[in-house]
Amino acid sequence: MNNRIQRGAAAIEFAIVAPLLLALLFGIIEFAIALFDQAMITNASREGARAGIVFNSGTPITDTQIRAVVSNYLSNNLISLGGASSPSTSITREGLNAGDDLTVTVNYPYTFLVLRPLIALLGGALPGTLNLSATTVMRME
Repeated sequence: MNNRIQRGAAAIEFAIVAPLLLALLFGIIEFAIALFDQAMITNASREGARAGIVFNSGTPITDTQIRAVVSNYLSNNLISLGGASSPSTSITREGLNAGDDLTVTVNYPYTFLVLRPLIALLGGALPGTLNLSATTVMRME
């Protein structure tokens, strides 16, 4: 009889602790993916800026081509987990001469997939998106 009571107590303790352990586990996974996406956004802004500062045939590439470089990089490397959000890229040029600055900024609203509903289930609140942003400034060559 005593052994059955102990097994019942263990089941109840597990039922109390399991949601917290799942929230912790999925929180670690989702924030790791968000950090990975932040690194990819930083790399994409760097790739776009590098493509924009190098002169090919004496003329720099257009803003549309820089956006294509960034978009291509992110489409191959970004982990979106089925989120509907897409990155946006803004480009600012100081000028087109050697030594002028080119700024490439990439913004991406990361959508939480599992963590937000899990936190809501536990009675907490988490914003729907986490705004990730990266800016790279390079001088025209």
